[in-house]
Amino acid sequence: MRMKPLAFLIALSSLSLLAQDTVRLGNLKFAHYGAVSYMKEIAPKYNLRIDERMFAKGIDINPAIVAGEIDASAAALDAAIAGRAAGVPIYVVAGFARGGARIVVNASTGIRSLKELKGRKVGVARGGAQEVLLLAELAKAGLTWSDKPGKDVLVLYMPFADLNQALMAKNIDAMCQSEPYSSQAINRKFGVELLKPYDTPIGEPIRALVITEKLYKTRRDVAQRFLLCFVEATKKFIDDPKLAEKYVRENMFKNQISAEDYQDAIGNSPFSYDITVEHVQITTDLMAKYGVGKMAAPPKATDWVKLDLLADAKKQLKIDQPKAAAPKKAAPVKKVKKG
Repeated sequence: MRMKPLAFLIALSSLSLLAQDTVRLGNLKFAHYGAVSYMKEIAPKYNLRIDERMFAKGIDINPAIVAGEIDASAAALDAAIAGRAAGVPIYVVAGFARGGARIVVNASTGIRSLKELKGRKVGVARGGAQEVLLLAELAKAGLTWSDKPGKDVLVLYMPFADLNQALMAKNIDAMCQSEPYSSQAINRKFGVELLKPYDTPIGEPIRALVITEKLYKTRRDVAQRFLLCFVEATKKFIDDPKLAEKYVRENMFKNQISAEDYQDAIGNSPFSYDITVEHVQITTDLMAKYGVGKMAAPPKATDWVKLDLLADAKKQLKIDQPKAAAPKKAAPVKKVKKG
């Protein structure tokens, strides 16, 4: 009995779907995470099916990895470091965006310098790049901090989504916020940029793409195809800014951010591929110094940063981009007051 053409095509399509390898991806809803989110659109080209699951914060992804529910994730490097320190079996395999943070003050405060944050309330999300950047900047300004009254600066921890509302309602005087939310606060005139916190030893923070040790060690071919998919998605967004904007604004944010918000956000958090062992180690050292992540045994970057898959993917796709510049080594600093 001969199969009808339509039935044959349906059967062939079903077999193709069955043959695809699934990678469960944890992601966050930020403008500069757009290329990672776009991976699922081109995944079939690499015989992959990417199941994307959005989380509120990067540190929220770690329990899902431990539970065996997530194979790969995009998050702030700080969250990945804290997870690795807590025993989460992950490897950093790429970087996907640089920068992406601003310290923004309420427009009515008149604050023009970090030192003027003394006696003020500053909001930040716990466990993200913004937290360690904020604390490094406060230390640089000679200020102490705590999440309880009694120090120079009262740090209030809250979700990213609540920071703008708190600033607008004047429940906090300033915030260290991610993109595109910091740009939204500025464009809607209730926030004013105090500074981009990139003058610490970290430099511009680099977001980390991580995969599980299991995916890296036992599904090597799938891991390689996943990195190929990542590099192509990123290249598409770098080469075609209109595609990137359309996808982020319409697919990720459902037109809840304006073209101006997007352009300002990506201007402060460009898409990229690279990360360095040195950058991971410097970030780890500062986290330990300021107590971010509460790490009993901070991990050594050389033990869990694996960039071979990225190098192979870039070579196959003929990506010739200079590696992200390693942050300058910090000059000797005086012992900071504990916050």
